[in-house]
Amino acid sequence: MAMESNTIDPCAATERLRDALTRAGIVFPSLGTDYGSSLGLVNLGRVHPDVAVRLALRLDKGHDA
Repeated sequence: MAMESNTIDPCAATERLRDALTRAGIVFPSLGTDYGSSLGLVNLGRVHPDVAVRLALRLDKGHDA
């Protein structure tokens, strides 16, 4: 699913990612839109090591499917 980065609303992207992470049982407490950036970035923030490992496992599982 390739999309042009300049056509995606960063707020919508943030909410879509938050929803997907929630369904996977993963919470990024600092996930948010970076309003200070002129690039329209999504700030993933900081997470505990256990969250990083759970995310990696989920990504690996999806990649192997």
